[in-house]
Amino acid sequence: MTTNEARKRAVFHPLEVSAVRRLTDNAIEVSFAVPEPLRDEYDYVAGQYVALRTEIDGQQVRRSYSICEAPTPGTIKVGIKRDLGGLFSNWANDTLAAGDTIEVMSPQGLFVSKHEFTGMNDADRVSGEAVARGESHFVAAAAGSGITPIIAIAKSLLEHPGTQVDLVYVNRAASEVMFLEDLADLKDRYPARLAIHHVLSREQRQAPIYSGRLDAEKLGQLLDRLIDVERVDEWFLCGPFDLVQLIRDELAGREVPADRIRYELFSTGQPGEGAQANRGRPVEVDPEGENFEIGFVLDGLSGEVKSPKDAHETVLNAALRVRADVPFACAGGVCGTCRAKVERGTVEMAENYALEADDVENGYVLTCQSRPTSDRVLVDFDK
Repeated sequence: MTTNEARKRAVFHPLEVSAVRRLTDNAIEVSFAVPEPLRDEYDYVAGQYVALRTEIDGQQVRRSYSICEAPTPGTIKVGIKRDLGGLFSNWANDTLAAGDTIEVMSPQGLFVSKHEFTGMNDADRVSGEAVARGESHFVAAAAGSGITPIIAIAKSLLEHPGTQVDLVYVNRAASEVMFLEDLADLKDRYPARLAIHHVLSREQRQAPIYSGRLDAEKLGQLLDRLIDVERVDEWFLCGPFDLVQLIRDELAGREVPADRIRYELFSTGQPGEGAQANRGRPVEVDPEGENFEIGFVLDGLSGEVKSPKDAHETVLNAALRVRADVPFACAGGVCGTCRAKVERGTVEMAENYALEADDVENGYVLTCQSRPTSDRVLVDFDK
């Protein structure tokens, strides 16, 4: 799956909720029906996400959620876990029901296997060296709601004979395990090729290695005893920043090549202005003051906006002030929806949890985290 193949223009369409399934006391699975004329728009690869947009208490709210099912024509399914103080997640868990309509963004995201895949909604056909030798081994690690893209990836991979998957899933208690029955069914279907390692930080399990907080010592034990690290073809990590970074550091210490590790964060642990933004924050331009001139290309159309130098405004925020359909989802440097290529001028990117090193080297930035450092900047969202 190449970067260009995984990226499609982010467009919203209203979709009807076909079902809401309770997963835990604080989490639901929401299914959307995709009508036939829009099926190409909602073609996706396991590991991608969609953004949901609706109005709550007179405020437009937008949040991104990972797709939690292997590619299935005509259906999009996401998992939504209640967050403390979370406006959208609490509203969804309390009130969302079959028959409701929400605007759903076309699938985005690069948290997908680097092994070659074919048609997104066909059974994904893993190819490359792993299949050539008749076996392939993938390891996934998730915490809490980080399981949502991971379960989709695991289902897709296990459809292929010879593929083995190890899943390390961290939760505080058994009652908080999302997709518990789905994981059990998957284990029953592939008993010899799927190993699930449930780690509960606040419950005592029979095996000490599965009890307590997953720290560096326990992670080392898990890898030493349960996983042949050298034979793993690809790693998938999804969860909060601290957990993902812990595992990345451990794998780096074991000399696992970085290009074998895919990761996605559902939070950075850092407060940021973008995280709660649903539209460009107000900025007043002084015609007589010092301004950056920010140009952008979107859908083949050019736009331009001035940004006061003392406002420290991001490229995304500036563009949203003059064009509401500029693509973004999390606005926190995590999802990559606002990715654009810098064609002229320079910017400084504060955080980057979505772009890979070769993207940055080729001039791509996350516009939600990028501020101009030259008087004139031009970015292209179409490339």
